[in-house]
Parts: sequence; structure tokens; C-alpha cells
Amino acid sequence: MPSSLPPSDYGQLRAFAAVAEALNFSRAAESLAVSPSALSQTIRQLEHSLGTTLLRRTTRKVSLTPEGEQLLQQITPAIRGLSEAMQQVQARQGRPAGTVRVHATRSASRRYIEPMLAPFLASHPEIMLDISLDDETIDLVGGGFDLSMRLGELIEQDMVAIPLGPPMRQIAVATPAYIAAHGAPETPGDLLLHPCVRWRWPGRQHPYDWEFCENGRWFEVRTGGPLIVNDKSLAIQAALQGIGIAFCAEESVHAHLQAGRLQSLLEPWCETFPGIHLCYPRQRQMAPALRAFIDTVRHYAQTSGNADDMPSPAASSPSGSPA
Repeated sequence: MPSSLPPSDYGQLRAFAAVAEALNFSRAAESLAVSPSALSQTIRQLEHSLGTTLLRRTTRKVSLTPEGEQLLQQITPAIRGLSEAMQQVQARQGRPAGTVRVHATRSASRRYIEPMLAPFLASHPEIMLDISLDDETIDLVGGGFDLSMRLGELIEQDMVAIPLGPPMRQIAVATPAYIAAHGAPETPGDLLLHPCVRWRWPGRQHPYDWEFCENGRWFEVRTGGPLIVNDKSLAIQAALQGIGIAFCAEESVHAHLQAGRLQSLLEPWCETFPGIHLCYPRQRQMAPALRAFIDTVRHYAQTSGNADDMPSPAASSPSGSPA
């Protein structure tokens, strides 16, 4: 392992960006192929030359100072641009190479990343995928990601958005035994009389309010119940155990509906919304590694019969339906 990083401004800034994104010296050092001690020395040199502290270090965690946060925001586009430029040079040699950083919801990963992962990496040995699975709506550029897979209604207007699948729908579900014991709600307002399994968006304090549509108008119902989860599969399992009514993406409970383990409720009020999209910032020249990944994802989505072929502008609909 090299004993030190190049003493250039670029090397120091790249080292800082790696630590700032990972918030961990060991992981950042591994990604840069240097020793943690060499990386720490490089960061100290950068802080000394700037005359300010960029990172707060304790024995257990690393965090950014306000000056560090500002610097990261300013240098991230430049570092990405330099990386893309070097990848363009490599592309002229006929081989896409470099790192593609992907953010995706867990459901999007199951549908569109997992099926193409092994063949893509086998076909592109010089590309490294750095994939983060998270249901939180993140700042794509600020987080240092090249692209994201998320619901169409959660995409910023200035992003390129490519639909990977058809519109989706959320439905309320419960077991036949629950319905026999408690009855079925006839309107969304009746949910206030039922125990519901609620879901919380990552990073938010209050559970998600269930969204329904009547005559083209979307409205929310703030449900109550004995259980709040941050994992959608756990919500389905809770419904299967008869704990209460859950609100889920229709396709995620399709097998349970077909087998009769769950029954759908309030169908007339459950409208479709934009499905999973692949999105990325507009750019004049796309890195070959990123282009290869996008083309492969679209190919697998299309051959599975899920995708539209044309890019679309970022979609808007209700306040953000979890799928």
C-alpha cells in the first residue's frame, strides 16, 4: 500500500472528498488505495494550508465542520468533472472504466439492479459500482451520486428522468380473518376506526399519511395503530399476522392477493402514480462508465417488459407515495 498521497492540491482535495463522503478514514483510505495514516496526514496538510479545520475527529466518528461542508459542496462538481475527463480518455482506448455511484430505493434495486448486476460487471471489468440502497429522498448531486432510481414524483425538475416501469398503485390490504372480525372500511375515512400498520419515511419524525384519490383530487388520511415501521416488507408481514390494515405497493403484495392471504380494500380510491424512474443530472458529456450502466439497466428493464423507451421530464403528483 502506498505510504502517502500525491502532494498536489487535487490529491488533497480528492482525499478530503473521500473522507467527507465516507465519514470514515479507513473506508476512504481503502477506496483511495492508501494507508489510513497517510490519508490522515494529507488531510492535516490540507487543513494547515487552508488555515481551518475541515473535519471533526473523535475515536468513534468523523463529521464535517461548516467550513468542511462548504468546501465539499464547492469541489464535488469539479472532482466529478476531472474524473469524467479521465474516463473519456480511457473510453477513447475502447474500454469504459471508473466508478459509477448509484442511489436506489430497495424496491428499485430488486427490480432493476439485481437482475443485471453479475452480467454487467462481467462485461465491464474496469467499472466499479458503488451502490447505496436507501428509501430516503437524497440530494443526488450533493451526495456525490451519478444517478438515482426513485419514484417519478420525487425527481427534481432539472433532472433527466427515464421511466423504467409502468405507473404504480398503492392499496390497503388486510387478512380475510381480520376483515371477518373487524369489518372492511367502506371509505378512506373509516380507516380512523381501524388499527393500521404505519410506515415512516427515513429521516422524518411522523409516519406517512396514506394518500387516496377521488374525482382526480388527492387527499391524505392520517391513520393510527399499534405499529410503526420503517421497512415496507415488515409492514406486509404485520398485515399477514392480522395486526391491522397495511398500505402497500400493489405489486409487492400480488402473490398474497392471488393466494387469498390478503384482500384489497378501498379500491375505488386507489389511483396510480408515476413508477420507478432512473434519473441523473443534465450534463454535456456523459462518462462512458455511466452511459454503459444506464444502457444496461434500460435494456434489462425493456426486455422484462417493464420500461417505456423514451425519457420524460420529472413527474409530479401527490406529496410522495412510498412504493
